[in-house]
Amino acid sequence: MFQDKNIFEIIHAGGFTMYILILCSILSIAVIIERLWYFKRHSSMSRLQLMGQIRKYQVSGAMDLCRNTDTPCARVALAGLNLNGHDEKLISNAMEREITIQTVKLERFTSIVGTIGGTAVYIGLFGTVLGIIRAFHDISRTASGGIDVVTAGISEALVCTAAGLLVAIPAVISYNYFVRKIDNFVLDMELTASELLDVCVKRK
Repeated sequence: MFQDKNIFEIIHAGGFTMYILILCSILSIAVIIERLWYFKRHSSMSRLQLMGQIRKYQVSGAMDLCRNTDTPCARVALAGLNLNGHDEKLISNAMEREITIQTVKLERFTSIVGTIGGTAVYIGLFGTVLGIIRAFHDISRTASGGIDVVTAGISEALVCTAAGLLVAIPAVISYNYFVRKIDNFVLDMELTASELLDVCVKRK
């Protein structure tokens, strides 16, 4: 059916919903690349490495280390070290606030990928339904039919469904990966806060 058509003709056959799906695909890919880069850049030092280094230094040295380490765990540790010597509850609250701030940064834009993953299939189905309606309308208007004409119109309409799946599947996989990755970051931050609180209390 499509062996004699180029990509632009196939997109045109799918109707305006194909352009919506193309836009969704570009947006999804951009967010996926940005988030993967962000997560990699902020995973330069693990929680165990960070806490091991913090235990080696005095408070000022540990603070310098955290300032020079651009990871969520380091930011949480710095929030606690800044209040070293203060009340345990005050230190805990400061680190909990920083965990919330870092979690918001980690989750930035991920809802876009999740939304695209959840809606792209339906956008494609919507385009397919419109394409089938258009095909039958053209058949009734020209008073010419036959199985070849019907199947040709339906096959063109199904391009939208295929495109919707092509956009949705990578988006869903990426979103699930991001959720798992963020959960791991949050767990590391919470453990960092708990371990650092023990360190600060012992050093009083």
